[in-house]
Amino acid sequence: MNVLLFITAVLLSVPQWTLQPSGVTVRLRGISAASDRVVWVSGADSTVLRTSDGGATWQKLTVISDPADSVDFRDIDAIDARTAYVLSIGNGPASRIYKTTDAGATWVLQFKNDDAKAFYDAMSFWDADHGIVMGDAIDGRFCIMSTEDGGRNWTRVPANALPPALANEGAFAASGTNIAVFGKSRAWIGTGAGAKARVLRTQDRGRTWAIADTPLIAGGSAGIFSIAFRDARHGVIVGGDYKKENEAVANLAVTSDGGVTWTLVNGLSGFRSAVAYVPGVPQRGKTPTLVAVGPSGADYSTDDGRTWRPIEGPGFDALSFAPGTRTGFASGARGNLGRLAFDSD
Repeated sequence: MNVLLFITAVLLSVPQWTLQPSGVTVRLRGISAASDRVVWVSGADSTVLRTSDGGATWQKLTVISDPADSVDFRDIDAIDARTAYVLSIGNGPASRIYKTTDAGATWVLQFKNDDAKAFYDAMSFWDADHGIVMGDAIDGRFCIMSTEDGGRNWTRVPANALPPALANEGAFAASGTNIAVFGKSRAWIGTGAGAKARVLRTQDRGRTWAIADTPLIAGGSAGIFSIAFRDARHGVIVGGDYKKENEAVANLAVTSDGGVTWTLVNGLSGFRSAVAYVPGVPQRGKTPTLVAVGPSGADYSTDDGRTWRPIEGPGFDALSFAPGTRTGFASGARGNLGRLAFDSD
């Protein structure tokens, strides 16, 4: 490859943001791409948006018809173009799960929390029927639920199947990505707000759990905010202190043994609330590509997280890549939405 071709290839590999009009001004902390055309977004004031044209236009959907019953939808998970789950946060009945199977025309309330101490933060799904939801610890025990029937029933994981929680340990409801799933039965959950930032892991769809310490900064406003795995062994966690958005102190670590041990890596340019692997790599000798976003900006890595470079443009809270593509979508404060593309995508 001559010098000109090399420079051109490097320039084409740099991700580029395209900002998109959302039509709303609320903070959007949940996003899930079913494809590069259909994307679901959620946020404050019971907001749910959906696009079917890759983000050129967005439709605001009605999940709750009563304005007085407003909730904060912090996480949304698309199963396909017509099916999605959305999770609201808060103590007691503020934590709920709704589901649609008709592209958002109608929604069914599947779960409404009746425990005044419970506060649910994020969810993830292995497939259309099997999913998991994580909440802050209650009385020294983690609060995790699972479903095996498409959300019609949610069952709490028994306390004896979980390790003890640290004082104040829970999850940050910042992007809906502090749970990662892989295959048919593996899941990992990143924690924060306690004395240590830790990762829970299961190999049997939540029936039994183990836990590992990580080197990420921890404390009341610090810990793991997002976790992603590209296979059963290789994963990444990001976070930091959300009260210090421009600081990048001990806020990135990687694992190559399924989350048993974690190695600290430097390179992010600020606090990061979401991280994701770019689908479609590695291929043709390429190493996996990663993107991390936060309110102050974004970074990307083309060497499986070893080194990072900033992405020019604004910051976001949440990030999702369309399956099988190199096209991502991000959401954040003031209704901000962006489309991220590599190469010619």
